[in-house]
Amino acid sequence: MKRNRAQESRAAIERLYITMRHLFTRGTYKPMGVSGESLVQALRVLSPEIYGTITDPEKVELDGLLYVMERLPRGIEQCRYIRLISREGLETSHLEPIVPPKRRRNCYRLDEQVMYVEMTRGRSDIYDILTHLTFLYIESSKIYQNSTDPKGKISINWKMLEEFVKKEESGELFDREAASAYLSHLIGRTFEETSKAVNKFEKSSNSNSLFSIVYHLGKLAMEEIREGKDREISFSATLRERIGHHVYGEQWAGKIMQKLDELDLLERPIHIISANLHSVLNTIYAPQVLDSKSFEDIEQIASSIAMGEKNNAGKKIYAYALKHGFVDIPDQSGTNIGTQIIDTAKLEKSELLPGLTLPEEVQQRPVFVVMDYAFGEQAFECMDELLKPFKKGGKEFPLNIVSISIMGKAGILYGGKGDLMIPDAHVFEGTADNYPFKNELKATDFEGFGLGVYSGSMVTVLGTSLQNKDILRYFMESSWNAIGLEMEGAHYQKAIQSASRIRKSIRSNVKVLYAYYASDNPLETGSTLASGALGMEGVRPTYLITYKILERLFGK
Repeated sequence: MKRNRAQESRAAIERLYITMRHLFTRGTYKPMGVSGESLVQALRVLSPEIYGTITDPEKVELDGLLYVMERLPRGIEQCRYIRLISREGLETSHLEPIVPPKRRRNCYRLDEQVMYVEMTRGRSDIYDILTHLTFLYIESSKIYQNSTDPKGKISINWKMLEEFVKKEESGELFDREAASAYLSHLIGRTFEETSKAVNKFEKSSNSNSLFSIVYHLGKLAMEEIREGKDREISFSATLRERIGHHVYGEQWAGKIMQKLDELDLLERPIHIISANLHSVLNTIYAPQVLDSKSFEDIEQIASSIAMGEKNNAGKKIYAYALKHGFVDIPDQSGTNIGTQIIDTAKLEKSELLPGLTLPEEVQQRPVFVVMDYAFGEQAFECMDELLKPFKKGGKEFPLNIVSISIMGKAGILYGGKGDLMIPDAHVFEGTADNYPFKNELKATDFEGFGLGVYSGSMVTVLGTSLQNKDILRYFMESSWNAIGLEMEGAHYQKAIQSASRIRKSIRSNVKVLYAYYASDNPLETGSTLASGALGMEGVRPTYLITYKILERLFGK
């Protein structure tokens, strides 16, 4: 029986997943050796949408390359040896950490050839970086092939690129158009495509120039093939020992509980919200400071802050918040998840939002614990630890958790960027695990705001880079009735259900609220995550979800 593309793709994901776990356990591997080849082949079979022309033997994928370089440490393309480590004390060394803006992880360049990358966000972080690195090695092989003729002789295009890169590194001026023309042959693209890509890479805050990246990727591939200088990826013993044991999540949750205890808030009604670290703050405090009358007023204030307009209210709101119940808890555990506590008993006005009045009794006034976005499996680790009782003096003190709200970014299968998804179940890709739940939020809550709203199940995927159209259409068109894909939902719900229904550490009728806004549509060519960020389009969905969470929790 012949398998269809969706079945082949799912098998490829499973091979990737198993191979990465095997290589991690083994401790080291050569990405272009026998072990790495199995990852390369599986990724080519899968051909993820975000990696575009990965299967083309000549064309280097440019949008996918920029997407990857913004999530990896600057200069990693120059390093022959990449070592994935746990938090092992390098933060106290003289080495300056390199932190990619789109994946918050500390990275350390030891010398010209060695890059250390901290993995403190669980297995998903490891799968994510290994997938990106495998993509880089595939593209580096294309660059090498394009830089030699059939007899293996180095082309003039490669020699000229080398000259241009040397000039760039020494700060000399060079003819960018001539350099782009030579570069276009090495990446199998037109001059126009190459020029546009050069400009995109130039605007990136994290990436080296496209000239430099292509040269160094090709150079390492050339040295490996011609001189036997193998590239290598390894995992430290400490990382292999700690992974899966909640080392960082336990420290993170412990600090939050300790702060709640210090503020005498453990017995108050607690509402956990997983979101960004600005929307809840601004939505709660803007009406206190600026007398906002509606959601539209709050949205206008948020847009002004996001655009950095002169004299915007951001600093005023933050200063007021610090004096009226707001506590910022920067992360020091290694999870890279910042946290905030908001004590509504300290608010001057009794209205939480226009028309939403808080209880008069102080002990009944809600406390919000706002946590930044988790990453993949890390969501289970952190939520599982946060829902455990607080231990002090040999006694346990269960938290009075009333609700848990999850706002997230996700890929949408219907509609476009900025549209909303209100799930009623999470399906964990590649497993038989599925988590139906009663969502306190409804699609009707979001009608009339000019955004598309969709209800159904969400697919929790192993990684943003492991999807193609065939798999996504299967989930969308089959009885799974999927509306989108994300990386944390099943992990959050697994922790919530185990705490509320099995461990009984929180109330069994805890309210659960999930809503996602679309960061991309992976089924539309040119609309994947590699096409760029939402920008100002994200303000309305972000603040609307935040507003509706509060309205649903405290409205009549």
